[in-house]
Amino acid sequence: MPEEYYEDLYEEIDELTEEKNYSKIRSILSDMAATDVALLFERFSAEKYTLLFRILPKEFAAECFVEMDTDMQRALVEAFSDAELGYVVDKLFIDDTVDIIEEMPSGIVKRILAQATPEKRSMINQLLHYPKDSAGSIMTTEFVELKPDMLVSEAFCRIRETGLKKETVYTCYVTDSERRLIGVVTVKDMILGGDAAAVGELMETSIISVNTHDDKEDVARSMDKYDFLAIPVVDNENRLVGIVTFDDAMDVISEEDTEDIERMAAILPSDKPYLKTSIFETWKKRIPWLLLLMISATFTGQIISGFEDRLAAVSVLIAYIPMLMDTGGNSGSQSSVTVIRGLSLGEISFSDFFRVLWRELRVSVLCGVTLAAANFVKLILIDRIAFGNTELSYAAITTVCLTLVATVIISKLVGASLPMLAEKIGFDPAVMASPFITTVVDALSLLIYFRFATMILNT
Repeated sequence: MPEEYYEDLYEEIDELTEEKNYSKIRSILSDMAATDVALLFERFSAEKYTLLFRILPKEFAAECFVEMDTDMQRALVEAFSDAELGYVVDKLFIDDTVDIIEEMPSGIVKRILAQATPEKRSMINQLLHYPKDSAGSIMTTEFVELKPDMLVSEAFCRIRETGLKKETVYTCYVTDSERRLIGVVTVKDMILGGDAAAVGELMETSIISVNTHDDKEDVARSMDKYDFLAIPVVDNENRLVGIVTFDDAMDVISEEDTEDIERMAAILPSDKPYLKTSIFETWKKRIPWLLLLMISATFTGQIISGFEDRLAAVSVLIAYIPMLMDTGGNSGSQSSVTVIRGLSLGEISFSDFFRVLWRELRVSVLCGVTLAAANFVKLILIDRIAFGNTELSYAAITTVCLTLVATVIISKLVGASLPMLAEKIGFDPAVMASPFITTVVDALSLLIYFRFATMILNT
């Protein structure tokens, strides 16, 4: 929705709140999507959105609660009576409850667990014991489980009895007497198969599943690859323990993309929205990398100092240092971002290391030669003739152009190789992105530049 939509709605509901026209407010909010209600509530004070939340129909209120950010959820839980909290907890799916609990202080967690049924509390504790980035931590235990000897008519009766509290009823999972996953069947399969058909006759036995300890990002990729609405999660004995649904996979992808973008910008990842992160927290996330990059940049200064006497002899070369360093940094960033994205999507792996380098080498030669040719024309027509820079000799022009070719080649190879090496040794490839690559390439481009100057200009 456009920003103006929320602004106009905020003003209307704020006015209705002052008039205490709660029936009208309830009618407006009930016609909205839960996500839009959560975004609208962010514009109100805690006191007002607590009041508005209580106006909502109870089942819809629970849906809206899931969509709210942690600060709003915490404020509401603190304002809830035990009865109100118990109702909301009862309506939440297990995985949503776990997500909320992980973000709450211990006092609120105790209140939430106290209002959960013993069965639900047991399932919550089970999910909380899985590693944070595992499939087990994002799965839900609320799924439709069928037996192979059930008739379709019996299966539909079971779905009607239990489906209200399941996250999905379209895809059903078939297990044996020991709860081992043996098949998957959809509602479509059963409708077309007829009431008299057995579930075991209709189920698909070629099953794609994930383990409880698989990385949640790999799980999300699998769902995207196979276009699944849900994927079963099994333990080491192939017993079905849960499913990961499409909405949870989307959350994982969004979180991972945000983390990668922040790391690529030399920022430590944060789980809070930008406007809700304090100045001090933002500073803590940014300053470590800035300090490291600032210190590492001193190597660039040392290189320039080491060639200071030679630069003084051919001072015209100084003017082209920024252009060479920027071009090298940009070239390296192009390669690193491309490779990081390929690693993230599973399109490339470390086994493709030499294929990637060979590909980037050919691309870099084409890019380097093109840039050098364009720069050669620019140096002669603009710098030498138009600006009358007589100190710019053809030897100096050759030095700049050859450096440009070499810098682009080296930068693209460095930009492509560092993320792959980082993943191989267990680091996040996104760490080896623009700022880090640029720092490395700056130093290399200067060394190349001064070596060419020494050979060609005899400085």
